[in-house]
Amino acid sequence: MSFTKSVLVAVALVATTPAVAQDDPFQSYLAGVRTRAVAQGVAGATVDREFAGLTLNPRVVELDRGQPGNVLSTSFSPFAPYRVQHVDAARIGRGRSVYQAQRPRLTAIEAQTGVPESIMVAIWGHETNYGAYTGNFDLVRSLASLAFDGRRRSLFEGELIAALTMIDRGTPRSQLKGSWAGATGNPQFLPSIYLRVARDGDGDGRADIWSSQPDTLASIANYFTDAGWRRGQPWGMAVSVPAGFDRAAIRNTLVSPRCPRVFQRHSGWRSMAEWRALGLVPQGGAWPADSVQATLMEPDGEGATAYLLTGNYRVILDYNCSNFYALSVGLLADAIAG
Repeated sequence: MSFTKSVLVAVALVATTPAVAQDDPFQSYLAGVRTRAVAQGVAGATVDREFAGLTLNPRVVELDRGQPGNVLSTSFSPFAPYRVQHVDAARIGRGRSVYQAQRPRLTAIEAQTGVPESIMVAIWGHETNYGAYTGNFDLVRSLASLAFDGRRRSLFEGELIAALTMIDRGTPRSQLKGSWAGATGNPQFLPSIYLRVARDGDGDGRADIWSSQPDTLASIANYFTDAGWRRGQPWGMAVSVPAGFDRAAIRNTLVSPRCPRVFQRHSGWRSMAEWRALGLVPQGGAWPADSVQATLMEPDGEGATAYLLTGNYRVILDYNCSNFYALSVGLLADAIAG
């Protein structure tokens, strides 16, 4: 080969791509992810195909950096305005329609898992308004951008590799649309959650949480089972607290290592028998078994409706660690079933 031809070939190779990764930090990062993904069992051809032409999405990075920090505080917002927006007549009505339409499947799932039918429906309603909006961000691009940014790299890189694993196992990339933070489908599962708990509820051999109602509900129930839902126990109950109640006596002095601001609002644990002896009165329904343990929360302050919250409430918090979220799910479930 002549010297001139050699130079031309070299120029062509530089122009095609491998060197681009050396000049583009995002591409250099993706090259490292490729190595780690392949080491975890993803086919190299799958990674190469999905990473081809991938660009950074600055919008998702901006959204992530705008998230509030998890700082302890003595000031809290009231729950009542949030409840009005999230446990509204339209959401209750649509939930009851889904509940009735899927009743045979829901009954079978509850018998198998112990997770109440209404809780499955309420999660779906709260997450995506029963599939009305599931998000339109491309998960691979979003997760790659968030992982590259580095603020929560271990989380988002793991989810990126999980998304690649889903694609490698047959989920179309076009189906992996969702929130800017990587949640997808009717129940808004992160890819790693999908791989762990998604279930086939209609018997077609595929866990389709995007377009199958039975698969969506079975997958939500399996999530709750995996998180430790206790069969036969309620999530909680609304109660009235007597005047002059000694709140200092039941204060929780421990700081939770997880979601400390959320658990800062809870009292210490007591049995239902102990809460009854302290003068609390249910606002509807009967007391659960005396031995059931619960904490007390007064989300709108003294004199307003309070709630006794069981261990199953904490399973709802595992889905989304927010008291307003978990209370709304429980109340929506009660309204759907009622």
